[in-house]
Amino acid sequence: MPPIFEITFVTYIAAAATYVIYFVNQNKKVRSAARMTLVVGGILHTIELIIRYFVVGHTPITSMHESVSFFAWSMTWGFLVFRWRYRVKNFGTFVSLGIALLMLVASMSSHQIIPLPPALRSKWLPVHASIALLANAFLALGFCGGIMYLLQEREIKARRFGLFYSRLPSLEALDNLNHHCLAIGFPLLTLGIITGSIWAKQAWGAFWQWDPKETWSLVTWFIYAALLHFRFTMGWRRRRAAIMSIIGFGACLFTLWGVTYLLGGLHSYAG
Repeated sequence: MPPIFEITFVTYIAAAATYVIYFVNQNKKVRSAARMTLVVGGILHTIELIIRYFVVGHTPITSMHESVSFFAWSMTWGFLVFRWRYRVKNFGTFVSLGIALLMLVASMSSHQIIPLPPALRSKWLPVHASIALLANAFLALGFCGGIMYLLQEREIKARRFGLFYSRLPSLEALDNLNHHCLAIGFPLLTLGIITGSIWAKQAWGAFWQWDPKETWSLVTWFIYAALLHFRFTMGWRRRRAAIMSIIGFGACLFTLWGVTYLLGGLHSYAG
């Protein structure tokens, strides 16, 4: 494991641990330290990706290690930019734990540099793959918001106001968070599928071949499209929206990992 990646990984772990401490004691100085540690982790991660780019000679986003690492990087900066406009109480705790988990997966994946297959030697590689992973990052933020919503709702319904009630935002704020994440993630997901189709036409001569990853990308798209449709036409908000966001992100993860290891296909190079 390259030293810069190790340092980045440890920094993210430290950020997550500090956020958890803040979640418990609610000390503003601890929160500032957690946020700064996460920013440092994001900067180190950016440097690490740039170094790997020059080492491998292309956008480092093709192997499982690279794609998950880029996913974590996107989630980090997505959250930091998102937080600049929408401040959600203790959101950073859940997001930082997700980032740390992604980095753990990336650290356990092979760091070996493998020559690009001919189909990947295209200008569409950084366009399609980066957009798709950015979409996953914002949908992951929505997943975190959905988990927070269900935890808060459970305490309110049980009328047992314990650890989460005073530390999580209102249900309305969490529902708005879900909507904002979806409003960014879904267009990116759509654009990712479109650019992937254009690339497929260039590489394999057809816009769509019902490859397992293509199919599951479409399944994921339909889940989020249904959420948007029902949200605007039937008033699906709050609990239903939170559950659908969790299910949708589960489909994202299966598309990223499950298809690669279980179904194979033209996109199995990421394994």
